[in-house]
Amino acid sequence: ERILRPAGTSAEMPPVEVVPRQATEGGGRTTADGVDGSDRVLRVTAESLNRLLGLASESLVESRWVKPFADSLLRLKRLHDNSSRMLDELGETLSMRGEDDQAHVELAAVRRRFVECQQALAGRLSELEMYDRRTSALSHRLYDEALACRMRPFADGVRSFPRTIRDLARSLGKSARLEIVGETTQVDRDILSRLDAPLGHLLRNAVDHGLELPEERVAAGKPAEGLVRLEARHRAGVLQVIVSDDGRGVDVNRVRDTVVDRKLAPPEAVRLMSDAELMEFLFLPGFTVKDRLTEVSGRGVGLDAVRDMVRQVRGSVRVSSQPGRGASFLLQLPVTLSVVRTLLAEIGGEPYAFPLAAIVRALKIEKERVEVVEGRQHFILDGRSIGLVTAHQVLGVGPAVFGDQWPVIVIGDSAGRAYGVVVDRFLGERELVVQLLAARGGRVKDIAAGALMEDGAPVLIVDVGDLIRSVETLVAATPPVAAQGSAGRDARKKRKRVLVVDDSLTVRELERKLLGSHGYDVEVAVDGMDGWNAVRTGQFQLVVTDVDMPRMDGIELVTLINKDPALKSVPVMIVSYKDRDDDRRRGLDAGAAHYLTKGSFHDETLVRAVVDLIGEADA
Repeated sequence: ERILRPAGTSAEMPPVEVVPRQATEGGGRTTADGVDGSDRVLRVTAESLNRLLGLASESLVESRWVKPFADSLLRLKRLHDNSSRMLDELGETLSMRGEDDQAHVELAAVRRRFVECQQALAGRLSELEMYDRRTSALSHRLYDEALACRMRPFADGVRSFPRTIRDLARSLGKSARLEIVGETTQVDRDILSRLDAPLGHLLRNAVDHGLELPEERVAAGKPAEGLVRLEARHRAGVLQVIVSDDGRGVDVNRVRDTVVDRKLAPPEAVRLMSDAELMEFLFLPGFTVKDRLTEVSGRGVGLDAVRDMVRQVRGSVRVSSQPGRGASFLLQLPVTLSVVRTLLAEIGGEPYAFPLAAIVRALKIEKERVEVVEGRQHFILDGRSIGLVTAHQVLGVGPAVFGDQWPVIVIGDSAGRAYGVVVDRFLGERELVVQLLAARGGRVKDIAAGALMEDGAPVLIVDVGDLIRSVETLVAATPPVAAQGSAGRDARKKRKRVLVVDDSLTVRELERKLLGSHGYDVEVAVDGMDGWNAVRTGQFQLVVTDVDMPRMDGIELVTLINKDPALKSVPVMIVSYKDRDDDRRRGLDAGAAHYLTKGSFHDETLVRAVVDLIGEADA
């Protein structure tokens, strides 16, 4: 092996290691030093690849600067043409007035110089257009090659799974096969390496929990051999990895009974939970619906590790089930592209970029199409009622002024939620190089990153997931117009204010109603990020938060509050499904003033703990 360093580089530059392939691996010609000259493997650091991809991304965007400059030269050429016609008209006017020959000679000289300028401009404009095409093509090729260095086919990370499934099924007295779809789907190297353990957990659960014994399958009219399917695909700008089986599915009623038996939530709350909310309990540490433990699964480990991995890369995981037909786990993960295609919109005089992958529709609607139901605006799109808010309300950028037509961006997510966001005007589609915001500034509500326009002007890229949660919070916190009044606001000011932070709608509403019935003024936040922004902008005497939440978990929220000089005096209570001593210790070490499990709601332990921390509501 040799360690090579490019000439002219400093000693601090990360080395590039050239590793010769074995003779059996490559068919290329071997040089005198033993290195295959046509097929070499270069080991470079991930940081170097990231920098290379970032520079290639900037090159791709910078290459598009030439196009608007060429357009400006084209406008200059049109001005030249207009000026030429004016000179012709001036010559005709001089002839009609009988001016002397000297004026005609001078005018002819000016016209010749002008024609020379036109020809030179046209030639340079043609050369610039050719240069624009070449640089754009080269920049795209450079970016594609740099991106390919970061990507690997999905098959590289799942080669061992078919045999694992066969051996596992045989040990359990079952028959199963694994079908892999999308083996050539390109996946970021870092994400592919992280997927190994989570996919292993999901596949083992599919065989042990999901698939029935052969005789049970035959009795149910199914083939004796069970099918487990692993699929990877790109859709709407994200990587989707799906693990599904054709087994018995998840018994929702059994999950409901287990939640009640383990006192993870009061029975009245469990009855109100939807199937999707009940499925969330499957991801709790130690949660299982199996009667007996096995060496394979049933010990309550695995699914919590899957969720932790997905959240680390800012992804999401959802589970769906059909009784008797099987279950499916959908992992939605980011594709690490540093260039994003966006729709630019002006809001409050500033440009904002909305990723195209999260836009359902962009359209202009007449204000007559907008209906008001219980004080909230809606409009009908493809037979579906879409809630409508202004971007000014959500982003807090000042009042909005609209005419007869409203520019609306309909945003949506994988859960099927969709809202219409009214902007000032559309500015067109752009490719932007993603620039992460400085960490010292903290996370910015509803904003994912920044970017620079072709002219160097900054633009903020909207985090659509955040925006949807903010819209939901705005809608939930804003009562119908008829219910608002100054008397209610005056009464609210006298009561102690509590912020409830939880990503479960059922739990969030249960806590809000429980504390509200005891006289507290309660506001809600849909996750840790929303809670962090709310606690910084509002005056609260107490924060009640869950632990497991997207974007920012409860432990991180507690830590940030305790580090902030203006907020560290605000007590934080953690209310979580996690009841292990390690979880409790982790929350208290972060600075929480109290730690409760969600099974304590029914005996009003929560209310008593709130009173102990901040006193009665109107005290």
